Amino acid sequence: MDDDTRKLRDLAREMARLGGAELLRRFGDHGRVDYKSSPTDPVSEADRAAEKAIVEVLHRRRPGDGILAEEGSDQASGTGLRWVIDPLDGTVNYISGIPFWCVSVACERASTDGWTPLLGVVHDPVHDETFHAVTGTGAWLGERPLHRPGRSELGEIILATGYAYDVAHRKHQSEVVADLAADVRGVRMLGSTALALAWIAAGRIDAYVEDRASPWDWAAGRVIATEAGASVEPLDSGVLAAPPELVGQLWSRVRTDG
Repeated sequence: MDDDTRKLRDLAREMARLGGAELLRRFGDHGRVDYKSSPTDPVSEADRAAEKAIVEVLHRRRPGDGILAEEGSDQASGTGLRWVIDPLDGTVNYISGIPFWCVSVACERASTDGWTPLLGVVHDPVHDETFHAVTGTGAWLGERPLHRPGRSELGEIILATGYAYDVAHRKHQSEVVADLAADVRGVRMLGSTALALAWIAAGRIDAYVEDRASPWDWAAGRVIATEAGASVEPLDSGVLAAPPELVGQLWSRVRTDG
């Protein structure tokens, strides 16, 4: 890893932990809750405060970089780099007092094919765990390298999933998951795409499927899971992550236009 990339990685970890500290301070007292696309799509004062803290650091330290952030702090890139930020992935868990949520920070580089993943950081403030990876250099939990365990049979895997904000689409998603449930070891609904992908890298779960997820939900987690040996593929408007040996089987069963 060159010095410039190392500095970007360290900045990403710093910003993720800064946003996490803001969220942890407000956990249990998150302030006003508004709703975006639907009543199942909340945003709290804590979300906005965490994003503000992260973006202020970027404006000071990397003023020319692009920003794509869930709560709207977008900025065009003048440097060929773009930061993809989810200040609070798992808002429903957060405002409900469920301790499974995180801050997700990714950095991407402009290329002829669009934006190419460079690095990702997923920070879990409740458990003080910081997952991070730079493309081509492996995935880490703190200072510990991560390698997903080998899985070659569907019956060996724990599958996690997420549901769309669009309640009408949830019936279709439930049918897909119900079809898989009989063939896998277990199914979990965790409530945070970014943290689920980081958990794949750590070997805590094995696969994740969600066909309605935004780029900021999975940009950082994709780098971490991939660098730990998982396959991460776009799925409709979402993401499918799984052991390489099983991604084809899962793809054929979840890739629909429902």
